[in-house]
Amino acid sequence: MATSNPSVFLLMINGQIEEANFPEHDDLYCKFCFVYGHDWAPTSGLEEGISQISSKGRGSVQSIVWNFPLDITFKSTNPFGWPQIVVCVYGADTFGNDVVRGYGAVHIPFTPGKHKRTIPMFVPESTSRLQKFTSWLMGRRPEFTDPKVVAQGEGREVTRVRSQGFVTLSFNIVTKDMKKLGYDTSSSEAQQPSGVLTEQTYTL
Repeated sequence: MATSNPSVFLLMINGQIEEANFPEHDDLYCKFCFVYGHDWAPTSGLEEGISQISSKGRGSVQSIVWNFPLDITFKSTNPFGWPQIVVCVYGADTFGNDVVRGYGAVHIPFTPGKHKRTIPMFVPESTSRLQKFTSWLMGRRPEFTDPKVVAQGEGREVTRVRSQGFVTLSFNIVTKDMKKLGYDTSSSEAQQPSGVLTEQTYTL
């Protein structure tokens, strides 16, 4: 009996937002969401979430550890609009207001296997010293109304930003039926032993 050709492929993502490094800040939490093209649709798992508040360890350890789980499966008919994950980090300022400490985004790895990604984070900047002082005084820092804009290039060139900290994520990627649809995502990276994590830093 002949098997019918699949019309969609699956991308299964499992992993975690491991930790953050923000030298100037402590007691932070993060939010995440996925951004993807029109041909993509989630079939299971969570598209967005929010972590617990974590603090830096004592001594020389300056990382903020979340180990916040990621688990989602997508289906699609073509790779255009491959999913990205957007991470937003928040913390309290001097006046106790929740303010954004960093935005960042990275594409989900294309090849099956274990991967690690370090995302450089940034925050929007006020365009003048007066605006900067006023926003500090009022406890209302510049931030994006929709964090998903971080994963899109449109309008980003007119936004003044400042680099601030890093967030590290780990992924376990499984794909299904991509080869049957004519897409080959295998590479030398995918041939790594299962215990080896590949690391790559993305710049925005």
